[in-house]
Amino acid sequence: MMEDAVSSSSKGLLELSQSLTRKKRREKVDVFQDVLRRLRESNDEEANQPGFEDELWAHFTKLPLRYALDVNIERAQDVVLHKNLLQMAHHPNPAPAVEVRLMQIHRMSDGNPGDSVHSTFSKRGGAQGTDHQCSMHPPPAFGLSPSTELALGANKLYVQDGNSAVSGNSLLFRPSYEITISTLDKPKLLTQLTSLLSEIGLNIQEAHAFSTTDGYSLDVFVVDGWGNEETEQLRGVLLKEISNMEKQSGLNQHFLQSALNQDLLSPKMKFVQTDINFTADHVDTPNNGSEAWEIDNTLLKFEYKIATGSTGDLYKGSFHSQEVAVKVLKPECLNENVQIDFAQEVYILRKVRHKNVVQFIGACTKPPHLCIITEFMSGGSLYDFLHKKKSFFRLPSLLKVAIDVSKGMNYLHQNKIIHRDLKTANLLMDENQVVKVADFGVARVEVQSGVMTAETGTYRWMAPEVIGHRPYDRKADVFSFGIVLWELLTEKLPYEFLTPLQAAVAVVQKGLRPTIPTNTHPMLVELLERCWQQEPCLRPEFSEILDILQHMAKKIVEEEKSSKRRSLG
Repeated sequence: MMEDAVSSSSKGLLELSQSLTRKKRREKVDVFQDVLRRLRESNDEEANQPGFEDELWAHFTKLPLRYALDVNIERAQDVVLHKNLLQMAHHPNPAPAVEVRLMQIHRMSDGNPGDSVHSTFSKRGGAQGTDHQCSMHPPPAFGLSPSTELALGANKLYVQDGNSAVSGNSLLFRPSYEITISTLDKPKLLTQLTSLLSEIGLNIQEAHAFSTTDGYSLDVFVVDGWGNEETEQLRGVLLKEISNMEKQSGLNQHFLQSALNQDLLSPKMKFVQTDINFTADHVDTPNNGSEAWEIDNTLLKFEYKIATGSTGDLYKGSFHSQEVAVKVLKPECLNENVQIDFAQEVYILRKVRHKNVVQFIGACTKPPHLCIITEFMSGGSLYDFLHKKKSFFRLPSLLKVAIDVSKGMNYLHQNKIIHRDLKTANLLMDENQVVKVADFGVARVEVQSGVMTAETGTYRWMAPEVIGHRPYDRKADVFSFGIVLWELLTEKLPYEFLTPLQAAVAVVQKGLRPTIPTNTHPMLVELLERCWQQEPCLRPEFSEILDILQHMAKKIVEEEKSSKRRSLG
């Protein structure tokens, strides 16, 4: 009976999911038809050209469904702009296509909640009231979605401009720019673009990133911080910087690939960070005097694929009859940066040995068969446990998991290692539900000053200083731990109603944090709020977090015993 009930429930959820998907696809068709109608009614010259309707539908079909659901249909011309920018990026000699336009969407107030700072744009209703009348510039192609408004409103977030004097109910408009970029899609492109915008002094207020089915990207940013209203000047700076970025990336990849193909990498290329060297036939990491760890890939037996990523795949396998996990890098992705990350990960894994850090077995360091072999964690990741299996932890078990993670992270920090990508997907359980920290692909040894730069990690769990490309240290991991702890507590994805990029922008620009449930234990509330403080120096060390969690676990056990005694008495 129970199995029948579960089966019936699963079937019902599947049917509901399919129904919602069909509804959204119908909405996509409605948006397409509405945009086409508006363009023709406005006598848009391009819309009256033969074949335009097919081109427009092809544009919608190559972009993800959320593009149609998020785009402002009041600005049908923007859809044409996006279509044309993508076409420009497709030219035989592909180059980034960039468009910049001025808009005014921020309003500064005296703190009255009625004057909270949001886009003056309503997705289906166009510009709102006096804001639009005060502005000569159009609204953005994508405004804050209703769920973004709700998330920001729930956290009572208001943007203040310390350089602006606003009295009474008067409003001050600050110019913003919408930057639309289309180029060939590639790993870490979004990271490079956000870093580039930050480096030229722009503050990202809103962002939307889309990848097409044919390998191109369409990225739309709303920014401020440009010193004047010269859009062409800003466009020129962007074109120059993006072109330099792509040339450098292309030169690095072309040089490395040629070297690997022709055995020309001589002398060895050396990377100062950890004395890492690689040649055409070997990736060399520093020797720390440990036992031999180089593994002949012919001795590995592969069983099935566990997961796939942009640069590699993870397999369940065996080595000398021992169950192992094998992370295999894709040969076509073996550029300079990937090889550096690979060598760093091997170097760090060889250094560490702790019961709450996944155990390193060995590695194959001869291209193109680069792989890392670790112990197999049969319990899977905490992410899958929470979001795919829909399981949960009672408070005592939750504290045990949090203590395991804190022990592993405290050990890493004591050894000057910053993980930089702490999230539930990188926390694995063994058959005894012992949790271990895994995946050191972007981990680094902390430099002498303790301060590092360059954005890395995953947006939903990322510290604001890392998102903002500012110097950071090990306290970035503490922020990520706070988000993990909240996720364990609520069984929800952080900022689930926002895209990762929207979440990142809100975390930095508007101080967004996940909402803590009202029935949360007061000690956990205090710990969460300390972990995700905006200022890194205000966040606790993992040694202190560990003490707090262990004290709390002991207190919970005592409270449960006391409760049982009262019920028996």
